[in-house]
Amino acid sequence: MGSGKRNLIIGIVVILFIVFALYSFFGGNYNKFVKMDVAIKAAWSQVENQLQRRYDLIPNLVETVKGYAKQEKDVLVEVTNARAKVGGAGNVPDKITANNQLSGALSRLMVVVEKYPDLKSNQNFLRLQDELAGTENRIAVERMRYNEAVKVYNEAIRSFPANLIASMFNFKESPYFEAPKEAKSAPKVKF
Repeated sequence: MGSGKRNLIIGIVVILFIVFALYSFFGGNYNKFVKMDVAIKAAWSQVENQLQRRYDLIPNLVETVKGYAKQEKDVLVEVTNARAKVGGAGNVPDKITANNQLSGALSRLMVVVEKYPDLKSNQNFLRLQDELAGTENRIAVERMRYNEAVKVYNEAIRSFPANLIASMFNFKESPYFEAPKEAKSAPKVKF
């Protein structure tokens, strides 16, 4: 075999190696981002399942409290309005904001409930309160899973050199589902 033929074969092998390496780098990172994006969407759908469960429980809770706490209309209206905002939210950041407002309104409603000993012993209310507490726990777990998926994805699309591929294919950071500012302070119970 002549030296020209051998150089041609080496050149072709080097070119094939470079093409394979580039394909692996671009294709591997792109596919990784797609999988992470799908994981975020799946985690968000689980959060939404639990948020919907809470959304469905609220009218029953409000009606039960209404019978006992007629003078607490402001809080009941606030819960109802916050629930309506949740129903009207379109994208993930809006849904996060609306649900954080609903969480705040529900915590204020629970403070109102403390004023009514008869309500606290009502079986319907107790059952609804347990359902709501269980749902809030499920929301917390699903929110944690969603935020973990977002963290992994956001780190991946910001890391060099994968960030070059992320920007080429328009992969954007996903928002975290953070607790509302009101959650950092405990609600005040006054009798």
